[in-house]
Amino acid sequence: MTGALTDSPTGRVARPNAPVMKAIAVIPGKPDSVHLAEMPRPELGEVPNGRGVLVKVLSVGVDGTDKEINAAEYGAAPPGFDFLVIGHESFGRVEAVGANVTELVPGDFVVATVRRPGHSIYDLIGTNDMTTDDVYYERGINLRHGYLAEYYVDDVEFLVKIPRGLKDVAVLLEPTTVVEKGIAQAYEIQRRLRVWHPRKAAVMGAGTIGLLAAMALRIRGLDVTVFGLDRKPYLNSDLIEALGARYESTRDLPIPAGAVRYGPFDLIFEATGFSPVVFESMQALAKNGVLVLSSVTGGDRMIEVPADRINLDFVLGNKVMVGTVNANREYFEIGVKDLATCEAQYPGWLSRLLTHPVDGLANYQQLFELLTMGKDAIKVYCRVAD
Repeated sequence: MTGALTDSPTGRVARPNAPVMKAIAVIPGKPDSVHLAEMPRPELGEVPNGRGVLVKVLSVGVDGTDKEINAAEYGAAPPGFDFLVIGHESFGRVEAVGANVTELVPGDFVVATVRRPGHSIYDLIGTNDMTTDDVYYERGINLRHGYLAEYYVDDVEFLVKIPRGLKDVAVLLEPTTVVEKGIAQAYEIQRRLRVWHPRKAAVMGAGTIGLLAAMALRIRGLDVTVFGLDRKPYLNSDLIEALGARYESTRDLPIPAGAVRYGPFDLIFEATGFSPVVFESMQALAKNGVLVLSSVTGGDRMIEVPADRINLDFVLGNKVMVGTVNANREYFEIGVKDLATCEAQYPGWLSRLLTHPVDGLANYQQLFELLTMGKDAIKVYCRVAD
């Protein structure tokens, strides 16, 4: 089936004579089904009340989520479609706005949020990322088309304006929001202490999220240690040290020993995708510390842990562990500020994360080859248009 790339409740608007555009899509439930699809180009009128914005897509990042959707591990097509347009890390330029849009004008650069409202109380107050609904809506992931297309239309409520000075690195904003949400919630939780001034932080993992977490913590003035698997020097360790943080390979310095040498840590951001690291991190946490988990680990891995000791230390040490996934508009706006600060403090650092560009939607196979097998890849992304 075909239909307009829209965020309407039905997911489909029948317009047989509409101009056609290209998009990268998968057939949910069918492994390795990524393909180039054609579908009608969306129109402003698909968003009610004159609040629609037509965006020309300029670049879209891809990550493990896109890889897992193509592997048929999860993902669902919008109603009325047998395919799902993927891609949730967007950056684009406004082409046209509805009659009642005052926040944006044509020519503005924007990044779109990902989660869309459901029906829980959290959805109704704008915190869609905290929904308690069993059914959730995420563009490019579940029941809503994503951004790996030539155009999309969305309500202005879900678009965040990007300063022109960030246009070359703004495709990094969506992954940055995962970090921003985790750090913000750590500080929010610790308001219970009346005073909490973390000094030492650790980041577990030196991939894209780990690098962005190190950046966000450094610009907040924390002493940061990043633990990764590979030995330095390599690009990721160079980027970490360029921030004034330190990098340690767990091949040479296990996390518990690292906590003795550099910690214990007031805040730990875990981003390895390897669940046993969570339990090592729990033991590296300082009293009154917060451990933020961002890894999504599907599987059934089993390990042995010193459960009594971990439990005792958490209870007596007033320690906290919290998960972070997705983000609402608040964290996108914080992310814009942090990216701007990073550009000012560490000029050119963010652009070094954009390691593997692919030109054009038609080269989707190369995009996924780099995503799955790209050597030294930090961020793989598609340059959809100039």
